[in-house]
Amino acid sequence: MRLVRNGSWCLALALLVSPLAAKAEGPLAIKDGDRIVFYGDSITDQRQYTVFTETYLVTRFPKLKLEFIHSGWGGDRVTGGGGGPIDLRLQRDVIAYKPTVMTIMLGMNDASYKAFNGEIFATYSKGYKHILDVLKKELPNLRLTLIRPSPFDDVTRRPGFEGGYNGVLEKYGDFVAQLAKENGATIADLNTSVVEATKKAYIKDPELAKQLNPDRIHPMHGGQLLMAAALLKAWNAPSLVSEVHFDAADAKAVNAKVENVKVDNGVISWTQTDEALPFPINFKDKVTALAVASSTFVDDLNRQMLIATRLEKPNYTLKIDGKAVGKFSKEQLEKGVNLATLPTTPMLEQARNVQKLVVEHNDMHFYRWRSIEVPFEKEDPAAVKKSNEGLDAIEAIVVKHQREAAQPKPHKFELVPQG
Repeated sequence: MRLVRNGSWCLALALLVSPLAAKAEGPLAIKDGDRIVFYGDSITDQRQYTVFTETYLVTRFPKLKLEFIHSGWGGDRVTGGGGGPIDLRLQRDVIAYKPTVMTIMLGMNDASYKAFNGEIFATYSKGYKHILDVLKKELPNLRLTLIRPSPFDDVTRRPGFEGGYNGVLEKYGDFVAQLAKENGATIADLNTSVVEATKKAYIKDPELAKQLNPDRIHPMHGGQLLMAAALLKAWNAPSLVSEVHFDAADAKAVNAKVENVKVDNGVISWTQTDEALPFPINFKDKVTALAVASSTFVDDLNRQMLIATRLEKPNYTLKIDGKAVGKFSKEQLEKGVNLATLPTTPMLEQARNVQKLVVEHNDMHFYRWRSIEVPFEKEDPAAVKKSNEGLDAIEAIVVKHQREAAQPKPHKFELVPQG
């Protein structure tokens, strides 16, 4: 262990298992080599909560080899929809990919936007069970995550009938939860936490809160971010990106490698390589910022902590790679600064680039699927197959770039006294 001494400082490098680092209740449900298919209706077809989920997994676990296929189709029910009847949808858009993990979110359309109706629900329950029966037969080792239907916004606008449409979706969600229990599947609740956050947002800013879900059905970025958080929490996703703690005696790191620690004329400097990247929240979007402020997203999933105790000066400037990223008081640093929430850092910019590549490869897959495969699958299957192989090869290049971009890099940190 290398020791650097200067004046009253004596800094050593050690490992510490921080109590704050262990918020997940069990091991991550996603494993190396997994191929994940997201299946559902238009809310999944928006490719937002799914892109956020993929971005998190790729940036938080850059060493894992994972594949993602987004197979949502607007208007879908358990019986299928615009992409064909359910058996065709399952064969073409799920089973053909031989996934190891699949998420299913259906119900928004199935309940028909009216008060609870037993006959309509019977169609839903029968159709959902059929989906699971097909998947068990075709993919016996598939690990399923069943998702309670995301909310219809009865918070920022009055319900259309007693109990509201979201109350109906909650009943459908109870059925999905029971079905998950009976089938050994994971259950993810993308309704409750979003509703609670919407209630808090509505108190803070009623008009802006409406934009979390403008048409009451399709959440925008802020609402979709909260949905992704709920799915990730169901998969036991950890909160910690990294944690580095300096004090007058030593420097301790979790999920990070710290080297070249020095103290010179009160300036503390070191080289830090985290094992992961922060999640790139777009705080410039007012609705997203409101969603995050009304939820526990940051504490649950995005903690990149720098803590410095027993500092000698009252205020410090934090520099990363020579650029100032923030000014903090001694008290703020002692409490801990979450670097993931700063407007910009090199790590955050890197994560933003990863997310751009996530969007790019999913847009390519969407075009291949919806503009070529589906329209022409009956006319010329051989040509479609050849086209898909070529487009898949190009998408693979983008995915390769995405994974390369997700690998953490070393950065030089400095805590410089002010004044």
